[in-house]
Amino acid sequence: MSRLSVLFASLLVFVTKATAQSPVWGQCGGIGWTGATSCASGSACQVVNPYYSQCIPGAAGSTAAPSPTTSSAPAPTTSAKSNTVAKAAGKLYFGSATDNPELTDTAYVSILSDSGFFGQITPGNSMKWDATEPSRGTFTFTNGDTIANLAKKNGQLLRGHNCVWYNQLPSWVSSGNFDNATLSSILQTHCSTVVGHYKGQIYSWDVVNEPFNDDGTLRSFVFSNTIGESYIDIALNAARAADPNAKLYINDYNIEGPGAKSTSMQNLVKSLKARGTPLDGIGLQGHFIVGELPSNLQENLEAFTALGVEVAYTELDIRMTLPSTAALLAQQEKDYQTVVTACNNVEKCVGVTIWYSWVPSTFSGQGAACPWDQNLVEKPAYSGIIAGFQ
Repeated sequence: MSRLSVLFASLLVFVTKATAQSPVWGQCGGIGWTGATSCASGSACQVVNPYYSQCIPGAAGSTAAPSPTTSSAPAPTTSAKSNTVAKAAGKLYFGSATDNPELTDTAYVSILSDSGFFGQITPGNSMKWDATEPSRGTFTFTNGDTIANLAKKNGQLLRGHNCVWYNQLPSWVSSGNFDNATLSSILQTHCSTVVGHYKGQIYSWDVVNEPFNDDGTLRSFVFSNTIGESYIDIALNAARAADPNAKLYINDYNIEGPGAKSTSMQNLVKSLKARGTPLDGIGLQGHFIVGELPSNLQENLEAFTALGVEVAYTELDIRMTLPSTAALLAQQEKDYQTVVTACNNVEKCVGVTIWYSWVPSTFSGQGAACPWDQNLVEKPAYSGIIAGFQ
């Protein structure tokens, strides 16, 4: 994806404008709008707000909506900065994921590197298995080191992502037909080597990523099929030995509200602790839809922290069906505020990280999921984040 940035690129794949005309009273422009930008005869496109322009009757001819422009250093629309406000509320950070291709965008990097906005960054892809051990025993850390060095330069916390996941596994692992003992050794070596390479540089690791299906059953892939649930213990124990000071997390989606998957994760926490396997936190990804948040967000966080682990929203985005409208953007603002408020109200919820816009390439017709638009301008959602910490 071009310009996958955590915050700012949610609609780049949809920037082509349609040539048809919008009807009277129809939408004809605004940040995130991908439809017609000219109006039917007898109406003209007028800007209602930066996110919504409308075909207003009474003017002759069809008028195209003004196109938003980018600047090399977009100014924030509010004086409050997200990480500063989060820390003032007693949280450890407000963070952002990033990826190496985005680091050529100087305007984006300028905001990403501002520790007032972001006190933590997560590499989206460069520490995953396919990036770090593409062939057995051959490790490469060039891209991961780039992001680690950026975090160090900026004085930001770094989250490792991840040691083992069912996806983005090189074929030598997934199709190697290894027996239990060999595959256990491969997993232990991989986690030990990757975590050990970044020893002392990383606050927390998503050691195990997405271990459950939505119905709460253990996800089927090469490690669970060959080793069973104990693959999770192997990875966590290897990570603890490699870096005793890093917080060790299990990370998953659709565990943000009560349900079968959340219950299974809580039961896993109990069983790991009973076995003496190290575990410090649970990452709740937070990939939501505007107007469709799970109920009882705060109570669900508290159910995890009652088990003796910290929690964090690790991959927060709230997508909508395009085109964005003033009403959708207003609801998105409320939804961001609701999620951040839930974390803010739970002492052991240590922080919130927003994710880059993977949405348009995964969910057809959806996007605009992040608190900044494609021009690096703060959306109403950003104000919702600030309000959630206050």
